[in-house]
Amino acid sequence: MKVLRTPEQRFEGLADWPFAPHYADIRGPEGVTLRLAYVDEGPRDGAPVLLMHGEPSWSYLYRHIIPRLVERGHRVLAPDLIGFGRSDKPASRADYTYERHVDWASQWLTGLGLQGVVMFCQDWGGLIGLRLVAAFPERFAGVIAGNTSLPVGAGSNPGFDAWLHMSQTIPVMPIGGILNMGTTRELTPAEIAAYDAPFPDESFKEGARQFPALVPITPEHGSVAENQAAWKVLEAFEKPFLTAFSDNDPVTKGGEAAFKARVPGARNEAHVILPGGHFLQEDRPAAIADLLDDMVRRTR
Repeated sequence: MKVLRTPEQRFEGLADWPFAPHYADIRGPEGVTLRLAYVDEGPRDGAPVLLMHGEPSWSYLYRHIIPRLVERGHRVLAPDLIGFGRSDKPASRADYTYERHVDWASQWLTGLGLQGVVMFCQDWGGLIGLRLVAAFPERFAGVIAGNTSLPVGAGSNPGFDAWLHMSQTIPVMPIGGILNMGTTRELTPAEIAAYDAPFPDESFKEGARQFPALVPITPEHGSVAENQAAWKVLEAFEKPFLTAFSDNDPVTKGGEAAFKARVPGARNEAHVILPGGHFLQEDRPAAIADLLDDMVRRTR
């Protein structure tokens, strides 16, 4: 396995990004060690809040949420998934599978020994993060899911189909431009540049290219059985499970219904629809921080 590592200077002077990186070594295939980067801010004894990003972003997506939670005394952790952000990037698309992503994230979570976690997950941050909840339900105190799903091969929608086609055919993948298209507010040039920073050229984007093709939208996709097993655990998950989807996302709109119907912990929650696009962390960071703070205080 060939592994690429984005030069550190690419991350210097990013807009609104004062957070120091932390690193964990992750076991990859073929005996390869991968470096996973993450943000870890706030007091060590604070309630752990886990922020899971998706495709094709990185923990920069949470830059306006992290300080709001730290100010309220919480410990905030935001990993960069392998292939994204400061984390290592396997150079071949074949190196990326759904199950490998779950394994890599699981190694990081268990390696830190986190307990009593409240998680916010969006996009692939949910496809992976909800698998973590299913694998280690005892480690989680509550979940907030926004603009995400846990698909089991039952099809897709026109919004996702359009994104899948674009991601697999566009010759140059404009990462920052994709983030800008997925928000209702206009990102600044500096913000767009920060989303481009992890990817010096197209060779660094194989994970970003592969993620859309890994979503198990047909019975023939990998990880259908594993996600079905995860749903069984979620269908017995009685801790708080709140949905906070946005009102302007053609990819995941309506996806909150499955969680509200199937997860016991969702029954008594005050579910919300937030104004915003697919990347609602960019559009409504204060509202998301408030929801997380409220859940931490309720579960503690």
